[in-house]
Amino acid sequence: MTVPAVSGATVNTRSRRSRLAERLVFLGPGLAYLIVLLLIPLATVLSFSLFRRGRFGGVIYEASGDNLVRLADPIYLDIVLGSLRIALVATLVALLLGYPTAYLIARLPRKWKTIALVAIVLPFWTNLLIRVYAWIVLLSGPGLVNSALGKLGLGPFEFLYNQGTVVVGLVYSYLPLMVLPLYAAIERLDPRLAEASANLGARPARTFVSVTLPLTLPGVLTGCMFVFVPSFGNFVIPELLGGGRSIMVGNLIRDQFLTARDWPFGSALTLALLAVLIVLLLLQAWSARRA
Repeated sequence: MTVPAVSGATVNTRSRRSRLAERLVFLGPGLAYLIVLLLIPLATVLSFSLFRRGRFGGVIYEASGDNLVRLADPIYLDIVLGSLRIALVATLVALLLGYPTAYLIARLPRKWKTIALVAIVLPFWTNLLIRVYAWIVLLSGPGLVNSALGKLGLGPFEFLYNQGTVVVGLVYSYLPLMVLPLYAAIERLDPRLAEASANLGARPARTFVSVTLPLTLPGVLTGCMFVFVPSFGNFVIPELLGGGRSIMVGNLIRDQFLTARDWPFGSALTLALLAVLIVLLLLQAWSARRA
């Protein structure tokens, strides 16, 4: 009985097909998820931005560039710049609070690190709206803070409905996203580097500036992006803690879709927001590689 010979090229082709089939099996669900819930909605938003609004809302499928021109209106530019300012302040405050916190957690004994990290992420186990309303209960006129200050003969103060309160809400909501990357970066540091710096006569402040901070800079950049991106597009916290007085770009986009029913202009604003975030992410990636 003669056994047909199988060439090496045929075996390699079958092996490649087998590996491709295995990859498709594992990547298929994730790719389908991204296509259905990301690429298709993004393509829809992109197409809407190229058309014009109907008289009573909706979309009229006639090509128009008016939506892109309106983005340069000073009113909308002021809102975007104000959103950038609030997000940057929230990111800076989160960094100033998060770095010492992450540093102290990294220096704790091993058995306490897990407890500290759980305490950091514990607020994420509660819905965001509940946490925001808790701040309203604390900071309102008859709230707990004013009640405590009243017993000391102070106040009452108006803590709510200003940009400072919005920043507090953003920092509180996203501070764990700053602490965790910083903790991971600090935990990877070789303690012998700090010892060598001290042996060479460097003070602790000098060691931090020259050794610790440069080596943890990728974690700093990652944490800043994790806080800045959701802060820039957030609309729940400015609406509830800002009382509608602090309009951010997220509120503007929501109002275009739900109130003004100007879907084309809302789509154009969404694309502009995505463009800004993509540029920032590219800068963060470039900075991390340089670091």
